[in-house]
Amino acid sequence: MVHRRFILAGGLAVLSTGVVRAQTPAPEQALAPAGKRPSFRLEEAAHFEHQATGVAVSADGRVFVNFPRWTEDAPLSVAEVGQDGTLKPYPDEAWNSWRNAGGPAPSPRDHFVCVQSVVADNRGNLWVLDPASPGIDKVIPGGPKLVRIELATNKVAQVIHFGEDVALQGSYLNDVRFHPNGATAFITDSGARGAIVVVDLESGSARARLDGHPSAQPEKGVEVAVKGEKIKRPDGRPFQVAADGIALSMDGGTLYWQALTGRTLYRVDTAALMSDNPEDAARKIEKVGVTHVADGLLMSRDGILYLTAPEDNEVRMWTGERSETVIADDPSGTFDRQQRLYDHALPGSARHFRGRRLPRGRDRRRSRAVEWRRRCRSGRSPVADLRLQRPGVGGP
Repeated sequence: MVHRRFILAGGLAVLSTGVVRAQTPAPEQALAPAGKRPSFRLEEAAHFEHQATGVAVSADGRVFVNFPRWTEDAPLSVAEVGQDGTLKPYPDEAWNSWRNAGGPAPSPRDHFVCVQSVVADNRGNLWVLDPASPGIDKVIPGGPKLVRIELATNKVAQVIHFGEDVALQGSYLNDVRFHPNGATAFITDSGARGAIVVVDLESGSARARLDGHPSAQPEKGVEVAVKGEKIKRPDGRPFQVAADGIALSMDGGTLYWQALTGRTLYRVDTAALMSDNPEDAARKIEKVGVTHVADGLLMSRDGILYLTAPEDNEVRMWTGERSETVIADDPSGTFDRQQRLYDHALPGSARHFRGRRLPRGRDRRRSRAVEWRRRCRSGRSPVADLRLQRPGVGGP
């Protein structure tokens, strides 16, 4: 969770940053044949005046973006992006009317406070994850929530609120994946305690699992550095982020995650994670392997796991023994988290680190959306479109 993020939205579910064959022991995993490696062409598709951390593409091609309140009081939290690049408050202006300052604040229970992620599922919904922690500081009581919006009606259909037993002070709900059965969601808590939150989407109940477990914590001795410069917090403290990137196997049976400040990839049987016994998950955790500093994870449609490598400006895939570069030297900045959106759509995002410290005050850099066209040579899919938001040159 750094001050500036970029958004990657994707077409074919074959891109990501690390490759793992779902339900297959790591030693047996193999890299995709060289002839099937993707190539990319980068084009600007749209640009934003504010920092964004999530993008989602629906089954019918509608594009949504979210703007958190990390370094500025953004005028919109969630918006639909028009074909001409214009932004329309989504689902409406009322839900986007929260402001950090300037008059009485509306209720945080039914307004977006500080949205971190948007995800379109395959059931006609847009899900909005709101950790409600402006500036990644204090959690606004009553604000943490997961909101489901029906795309057919553009109306909020469900709001799942998280109490202090799940979103306590110091937490930051970061990224979310949905079980293919549509009944369960898994959320990483990248905050002070580090955990995986399991959400029953039918009842709205949620519980933290692996709360404080070493697999969900920053690893000792790991420091994030970009271009040789170590990233520090504004007060000079080391940059530490717990469980961040998350990916789910296509059958929903295995969950993968990694702390941003860490180099170890973990996985667990989701049945154990969903068990009523909180100890079951800890007993089922497996170390997949040693990777690198990774911000975003993505499981492709054909069971390949991808990881971002923000220190090296790369997207990599996991081979079962190591990670290998898929995309390198992107000029826009480092890649961040990635999300599978729909059958063959993959959204995600990327972060860009500048300088040694995370700046305070308003981020005046503009954001640009970049479209990647991926030509798949495997013969299964002709072209997949990817969109990546990055900061522009100069500011408004």
